Parts: sequence; structure tokens; C-alpha cells
Amino acid sequence: MTYDLERNVLVLLLACPAVAAVVVAVLGPRRVDLIRWISFAASVLTLALAAYLAVRLFEVERQAGPPPVAKLPTFRPHFVPGARDDPAAGVSDAPTTTWNLLPVGGSFVQFYIGLDGLNVWLVMLTAVLMLPSVLVSWHAIRERVNEFYAWLLLLQTAMMGIFLSFDIILFYVFFEMSLVPLFFLIGIWGGPARQHAAFKFFIYTLTGSLISLLGILGIVLACQAHGDELTFSIPRLVEIVHSKLGFLYDPQTPAEANVLADRQFWGSVQFWVFLALTAGFAVKVPLVPLHTWLPLAHVEAPTAGSVDLAGVLLKIGAYGFLRLCVPLAPDVSLSLGLPLVSTLAAVGIVYGAYCAYAQDDVKRLIAYSSVSHLGLCMLGMFALNTTGIAGSLMQMINHGLSTGALFLLIGMLYDRYHTRRLGDFSGMAKRLPWLATFMVFICLSSVGLPGLNGFIGEVLVLMGVFASERVRGEWPLYAVIAASGLILGAWYLFTMLRRVFFGPLKEPHIPPGDEHGPVHDLDLREWVILTPIALLCVAIGLYPQPILTTSQRDIDVIVNIADRARNRASVAASPPLPEARREHAVLPSPPGEGEGSKVREAIIRGGPMP
Repeated sequence: MTYDLERNVLVLLLACPAVAAVVVAVLGPRRVDLIRWISFAASVLTLALAAYLAVRLFEVERQAGPPPVAKLPTFRPHFVPGARDDPAAGVSDAPTTTWNLLPVGGSFVQFYIGLDGLNVWLVMLTAVLMLPSVLVSWHAIRERVNEFYAWLLLLQTAMMGIFLSFDIILFYVFFEMSLVPLFFLIGIWGGPARQHAAFKFFIYTLTGSLISLLGILGIVLACQAHGDELTFSIPRLVEIVHSKLGFLYDPQTPAEANVLADRQFWGSVQFWVFLALTAGFAVKVPLVPLHTWLPLAHVEAPTAGSVDLAGVLLKIGAYGFLRLCVPLAPDVSLSLGLPLVSTLAAVGIVYGAYCAYAQDDVKRLIAYSSVSHLGLCMLGMFALNTTGIAGSLMQMINHGLSTGALFLLIGMLYDRYHTRRLGDFSGMAKRLPWLATFMVFICLSSVGLPGLNGFIGEVLVLMGVFASERVRGEWPLYAVIAASGLILGAWYLFTMLRRVFFGPLKEPHIPPGDEHGPVHDLDLREWVILTPIALLCVAIGLYPQPILTTSQRDIDVIVNIADRARNRASVAASPPLPEARREHAVLPSPPGEGEGSKVREAIIRGGPMP
């Protein structure tokens, strides 16, 4: 199947903000109105392209239906530019690309981009949040306007590139590229401590990403040394890893010295690759205790920077775990990642909630709430089952919308009074009734009110975590902590609402002759910013099926990978079977394992994987 039109649209999706960034950069600082309108037009066009591709992919997946597990050896991106849909190319039925960028040792770093169920809605989220980021800066940014919008559009290009990349080196280039625009956005247009915040953000994230580069190079070289193929394609790397692991742990394979040595080699490779990749992605999420850069960066960033940082950039870390960590180091993700990441995520849920409650700065409160909410997202992901991963992906999107909207509302309040201290406000619903209405609505979305978007993701995460602990025969500790996080989230957000918007009216003092003029409720531009996000919160809450349907195929890939890792762990922990009994032996499958029993039976019998 060919998608010529969609392939061209996919290239335009990446090129549109990049070209607009160059245009506004060269216009100069004096043509302010033209710069704003070009940035707005580029954001609208990018959103239209992303929406078109999301609808097309939903149609493709809905018509195709869920494939059998045998058809899910690796990711299969759609709409790949320069694609060669050739199953004989050596990468199953995943399309490859002929757009080579850089020759390396007989292979090529390629411009390999595409859409699948894991990235399409994150791309859509990036496009949705860029439009309010442009509009909220319309009057707030008055100096070096062309530079500001150029960096903002370049940030969108980098974030799009991360999600779209299926070449692991291209992924890393965009991953590093995303640091630079946000560094300048914080450092130039941020608050009083902007330079300290920008350098802290840059040092933390750069250090983590450089360590991740070692993991990326390690898995590529390991696949070359023991898979006899140098490739940078993420789908092909996943396929090589699992073909090697499936052979080495097949009970029908004689336990010769070289096989045992290869097992030890791949065990070590997975261990170090997982740790290296985790170092970069855990900082981005961020997981406790690697979160300390986040509150300062949020507080000092301009409103648009905070929206993109909370709404999209924090999802890059979680996306990296889904796309690279679990598929390329499955055994260690199960044996080390599940207890380690789950524990750090559980700590982050409670710690972030209590820190949020203790804040007197509204923006810092929302920053700490991100630590708590992203902990819930990671907890669901490392349940490593269909329900938990689907909930994690939903929660990434839901958090981006609700937290991005909270930062927009706080920015609007700050533009009016130039303060964010809780103690300076009281009863603002009487003064700003529509702003208060949107704030209450978004807070209800964030705490998971049934009928709004937050409810779907939270319920799926809780169900997935509970099922995972039940299968392992453990007391549902993580599920209880996750549920407590929902209660704590309502506690600190409703406390903030009560203190700022209800009670007797108390307004911060506005100096005479303030350039912003008298305080007023939402204007037309702010209605245009907030209304689409509110409508999306309702739409996803009432009808989440497009996200769930589109992502099902690729979630099945990850669950299948996790199931095979569980089966290998079971085989490794079992004593060798006598040759006469080996043919008929079947290991018991715990309830809730999905396809695990079929995979386990295939491993024992030495036949093909289901």
C-alpha cells in the first residue's frame, strides 16, 4: 500500500515550522505584526496537517483491524517518505526509506520518519499546544520578537522530529536539538533568575542525553557484532535484538559454550543500554530524584515556554522509554526497570503532590504537580501490559492538555497582576468570572472527573497496575499509591482554587499608570486560546476511541515484547527438562498474561513464535 499524498504531508509537517522559523528570524525585530501573523499562520497550517494525518492513520488502523501477534515482530510506521514497501528488504513488513543522509561503515543514517500509534497523537498534541503558545505571547513578548518566535517554532520542529524519527541517530539529533531553543527561551525572556534556570535545565538534560548516546551507540554496535548488520533503523534494531534473544533462550538450542557466552553478552548489553537510555529519559520525564531542574525552569520560563515544556517536552522522556528502552532492553526492563522505575514513579506521585501543596507560587505548584502526574504515567507504562501502557499513553496526552492549559491560565493571571503568590489573591472569581470558570474546569480535568479526559487515562493506569501486581502475586502497593495520588491531586488543586478564586475579594496592588491598563476578564484572543483545549478535554473524555484504536497495534508490539521477556525469565528460572519430556512440556501461564501462554509454549517446544 502506498501513501504518496500522506508522505508529502508528513514532510511538510516537519518543514512548515522550520521554514517559518527561518523567515521570522530574518525579518528583523521591527516588523512585529508580520512576525506574529506568520508564526500564527505556520502554527495553524501545522495543526491542520497533523489533524489530517491523524484522521488518515485512524482510518487505516480501523480498516485493518487488530493483527495477530505473529504479525507484530516490530514497529511498522506509516507514510514513510521515500519508502520502499518491500518485505524482502530484510525488515519484515516494515517499510524502509531510501533517503540517505550520512554514510557510516557501509550503512546510512537515514531521514527515516513516519507515523504509528505511539507517536501520532503526541505529534497532534505538539501541534495543538503551539497555537496557544503563539497567541499567549502576542502582547507578552515585546523585545526581540523575531528571535522569540524563531526559537519557539524551531522548538516545535525539534519536538516533531523526535516523535517522527525511526532512525535512532536522527532521533538523537532532534533530541539534542530540542535543548537549544528552550535554553534561549528561558534564558532571554524568562524571569529574574532566568539565566540560572536556563543553565540548570541545559546541564541536567545535556548530561543525561550524552549518557543516552552511549546506550544508542552500544545497541547499534552490538547488533552489528552479533547480528552481522549495521543499521540505525529502530524497527530493524528491535527485530535483530529479539531474533537473537529468541534463539539464545530457546530450550531446543544446545547449551554450548558459545551460546552461554552470547547469553551473557546480550544480558550485559541490555543492562548497560537500559541504564544509559534511562539516564537521559528519566531526566526528561522527570523521575525523582532527577527532577530538581523542573520547578525552577517552569517558574522562570515565559508562559509559552512553560506550556511547551510541560505539555510536550516532558513527554519525550516517557516516549523514549516506550520506543527504545523497553523494546531494545526487554529482559532488563522487566527485571530491573519494572521495580526501579515503578518505585521512583510511586515516590514521585506522593512527593510531587506534597511539594505542590506546600508552594506559595501558583506556577511552582503546577510544576510540582507535573512530577506527580508523570509518576502516574510511568507507573502505568511499567505495568508492561496492554491496559497500563494504553493508560500511560492516554495520560501523556491528557496531562499535556490540562497542564498546558493551567500554565496558560496562570500566565493570563500574571499578565494582569504581575504576581503569582497565592497569598496575594482571594475571591478572584468575582473579578474574573470567566477566567475562574476555565480554571475550575481544567482543574476538574486534571483530577480526573468522569466525562473529562483525565478520567480515562487514570482509570486505565490503575487497572493496568493492579492487574500487573495481581499476576505477579503481590499485594497491590503500587495501585494503592497511584490511587492516593489522585486524591492528593484533588487536594492541592482544590486548595489552590479555594485560596485564589473563592472567599472575600482580595486583589494584588496595581501600581498607578500600569502599562497594561485596568484589569479585565478574558478577551477574544484568550477565548480563542482556551476554548479549543476545553473542547478537546470533553471530546477525549466522552470518546477516547480514536486514540485507543490507533495505538492498539503498536501497544501490542510492546506487550508482545514484554511477554517474551517474561517467558525467557520463566525458562531461565526453571531447571532443564529431560529430553523425553521437553517436547510435551508447557509452562503454566499466570492469569492476565494475554498471549503469554502461547509464546511460552512455543519457547518450550522450540517451534515458531505465535
